[in-house]
Amino acid sequence: MSRREQDTSWFKSTRSTSGGDNCVEVRLLDDAVRVRDSKAPDDGVLAFDSAAWNAFLSSLRS
Repeated sequence: MSRREQDTSWFKSTRSTSGGDNCVEVRLLDDAVRVRDSKAPDDGVLAFDSAAWNAFLSSLRS
């Protein structure tokens, strides 16, 4: 049996509003996290490994 990889597809934060100009979308994968501009999704994607993403989120919470 093959292991199914995690892929959440692209999603916005629940704190994003439909009229906001500063929205990003996130996609969680097994080995990485991808981030892109929701208004310009074809302009590029930032990639982070899981450890870097978790450190980023921890710094936001503190």
